[in-house]
Amino acid sequence: RDASFAVIRAVGVETGGSNIQFAVNPENGRMVIIEMNPRVSRSSALASKATGFPIAKIAAKLAVGYLLDEIKNDITRETPASFEPTIDYVVTKVPRFAFEKFPQADPTLTTQMKSVGEAMAIGRTFKESLQKALRSLEIGRSGLGGDGKPWRIGTDVYGDRDILPRDVISRKLSVPNAERIFFIRHALRAGFTIEEIFNLTKIDRWFLVQIKEIVDFEEELASVKN
Repeated sequence: RDASFAVIRAVGVETGGSNIQFAVNPENGRMVIIEMNPRVSRSSALASKATGFPIAKIAAKLAVGYLLDEIKNDITRETPASFEPTIDYVVTKVPRFAFEKFPQADPTLTTQMKSVGEAMAIGRTFKESLQKALRSLEIGRSGLGGDGKPWRIGTDVYGDRDILPRDVISRKLSVPNAERIFFIRHALRAGFTIEEIFNLTKIDRWFLVQIKEIVDFEEELASVKN
């Protein structure tokens, strides 16, 4: 939040909406700005949906001379737009990739945009919103897995409940790719520890623990007979 304000002031944005993307090194906290858009963008629409704060509408009113204190919050009808929105739910946005339609494209994920769309979901917890977002991608998966559908890796086909070879999982985790999040599930089912997965992916341990709780619950359900 403080870094965003610093960027906006440095760029000279006096009014309206902006979106800023950061990359943060979890080991030392070093922060790098990936991009800064001093305008309403696709990200603004998603942020508006997530928070209930109509960024484009407020920006338009500010542009014609309104002050934030003069604009009422559309949801509360009482508080002014100068009050920052607070939410009691978790919003998860997941990109949609379609590398199968672009065989010449490099499927390795970088800071370059390669997604063809995205899905956003709202839930009371991160686990709920993540599962809902993955289901909403329309790639034929019911969340992280556990849906009985096969997994195809090159020419090999594995059952949904099969334990995949550790070398296959390690390759999928060590390089950022569109299927990486699904292979965190496979890694946990194959006996990888949180620390091993972290060392391969550098994904924050908090998220890995949350995914592990989903997988643990899947295993609990799978152990119930009939």
